[in-house]
Amino acid sequence: MTLVSVAVNNPLIDGRQSDRAMMIRRGVQILLAEMRFAILPELTLSNGRRADLMALSDKGEIWIVEIKSSIEDYRVDRKWPDYRRYCDRLFFATHAGVPLDIFPEDCGLFLSDGYSGHLLRDAPEHRLPPATRKSVTLDFSRAAAQRLMAAEWAAQLKSV
Repeated sequence: MTLVSVAVNNPLIDGRQSDRAMMIRRGVQILLAEMRFAILPELTLSNGRRADLMALSDKGEIWIVEIKSSIEDYRVDRKWPDYRRYCDRLFFATHAGVPLDIFPEDCGLFLSDGYSGHLLRDAPEHRLPPATRKSVTLDFSRAAAQRLMAAEWAAQLKSV
């Protein structure tokens, strides 16, 4: 399923996320951008799951950030362990209204207020095998290029 469509007002927003999840995402994206990461939200992985945020460092390290906006959001989601196969480090991101002790210790943790993110706990590193790294990096690059093209087309349609 395509996440970007030229038929909507903003082709970079798919509308599936709550306002609170978008607030968390925005703060973490600001922090990761300050850390010089390239960031893509809602990236579909080869297993069909969607990573809330995938970030690529200038050295090629791949992080996945799973956004959780409530205790219930965390409790009902059991797919996040599958993300480890696609990243060097796995993180959760949340806001101050969610108790931090619900998140597993073997994952990193971000706290977001929508204006910035704060890295509360670094994630342990589990380096990807080279073939997986290449595949994930190519998927990241292709998705970024496709979204850029869709955004450009949408901008052109608005100016016509």
